[in-house]
Amino acid sequence: MSVKQVIIQRRAYRSLDPIPISTELLNDLAECAQLAPSCFNKQPWRFVFVTDRSQLEKMYQALSTGNDWVRRSNLIVAVVSGREMDCVIGEREYFLFDTGMANAFLMLRATELGLVAHPIAGFDEARVKEILAIPSELQVIALVIIGARAEKINPELSPRQIASEKQRPERLPLESLVFLINSNHQRAIRRCYD
Repeated sequence: MSVKQVIIQRRAYRSLDPIPISTELLNDLAECAQLAPSCFNKQPWRFVFVTDRSQLEKMYQALSTGNDWVRRSNLIVAVVSGREMDCVIGEREYFLFDTGMANAFLMLRATELGLVAHPIAGFDEARVKEILAIPSELQVIALVIIGARAEKINPELSPRQIASEKQRPERLPLESLVFLINSNHQRAIRRCYD
């Protein structure tokens, strides 16, 4: 499968089934994330793989309303980083960008393996840090829920969530995302923020 095919295939499904967890799978995902580029090769990302049933049960309690579907997965990856772990150039802090790239590598590899890797922001960060003993100076950027796509749609999903299971949510048109800088560049740049 080509990289483009993997990108097209990647979807944030919520109807999941548990998957067999092996050391080989976890190492495979971690090794792919490890290969992501970063500012001065600082590699500011840390991934906490949660597979233990008792820890998963605690993690489920840290989820926001609407994320009950996560309970059908048996692998949660906490994506962690910190400002001091990466470049800060002027006002630009690279840790979020670099960690995002590593997370994308992990998610695309999971997709290539036929899995669903659904990132979520709906969680209580303080609670997750407590459960996983993550130092206070670090940030839990996202949780990635990994599972197999279920054959049947999870009946616990909301109507909006069910709709996104059936059809990929609409993407913004390219002309609202991509701009060619030319002699009219001032106008093009202003349109970026309209």
